[in-house]
Amino acid sequence: MAVYTEVAFDSAAVLCEHLGLGLLTELQGIASGVENTNYYATTTRGQWVLTLFERLPRAQLPYYLRLMRHLARHAIPVPEPQAGADGTLLHELAGKPAAVVTRLPGSCRLAPALAHCRQLGEMLGRMHLAGAGFDDDQPHLRGLDWWVATAPVVQPHLAPPQAARLRDEVAFQQQWAASSAGQALPRGPIHADLFRDNVMFDDSAGEDRLCGLFDFYFAGTDALLFDVAVCLNDWCSDLESGRLDEPRAAAFVAAYERARPLTSGERRLMPALLRAAALRFWLSRLADWHLPRPAALLQPKDPAHFERVLADRIAAPWHP
Repeated sequence: MAVYTEVAFDSAAVLCEHLGLGLLTELQGIASGVENTNYYATTTRGQWVLTLFERLPRAQLPYYLRLMRHLARHAIPVPEPQAGADGTLLHELAGKPAAVVTRLPGSCRLAPALAHCRQLGEMLGRMHLAGAGFDDDQPHLRGLDWWVATAPVVQPHLAPPQAARLRDEVAFQQQWAASSAGQALPRGPIHADLFRDNVMFDDSAGEDRLCGLFDFYFAGTDALLFDVAVCLNDWCSDLESGRLDEPRAAAFVAAYERARPLTSGERRLMPALLRAAALRFWLSRLADWHLPRPAALLQPKDPAHFERVLADRIAAPWHP
């Protein structure tokens, strides 16, 4: 379960009324998720998601909320944060910073087909174009600096071959990132965590239609290609072997380029970014596995999957 902080119905009702969302009729805890406390809130004006931020520093939160509002107002289907009369998007509830956002329709597709990869590719391209007009800037907090700082912490828990691979990969990522080609990659706000369970589809009209992207709480400014690589490594990989499914990968990139064509530098560095995205999630899963938070209520995910993904991306570099 992912309700770390219990919220009283009356307290949530006061917040909903303050935001002009109508009278609260139902408040239901959401079991999924790891980082935050989430509730579905139903009011006389619609359905919303109430989030209490358990770990993220308060100073970081306005960036995420403003980015979501910017994208929602540029026709990207993301949850839109609700502001108070003073325009504030970040609120407080049960002693925690909180936000209320629109609830997206649909459900996730955990076994995506070509059609799902195409839709996500085009939507990600549109999102990157929309993000070009976003004025705020905040570092991608799970980017290169975090990898460099985290690797030595988890290395003592690894077997010598794993520790060597981790050291070598961090050095490789530092090298290309400092290169002129790495410095020239187009940058902007990225989602940075757009896995299968962070995208919604709706089949009420027949065929599946992508209807929402959510969980922007790892977002930040970084190479746009990193977002592409994260999606390729999750949406277009075999979950057993970690190998890239080339038909799905090609379909994803072709759809992305219908919205935003890749530069020649991005095409050249795709193998390095695929390795970067695999490293990022191998490292975070290693940290969760070997150094779990005392308050974590969910079983940490097995790091071995992204170790296999990284090994495959090193052994079989892929260019679109």
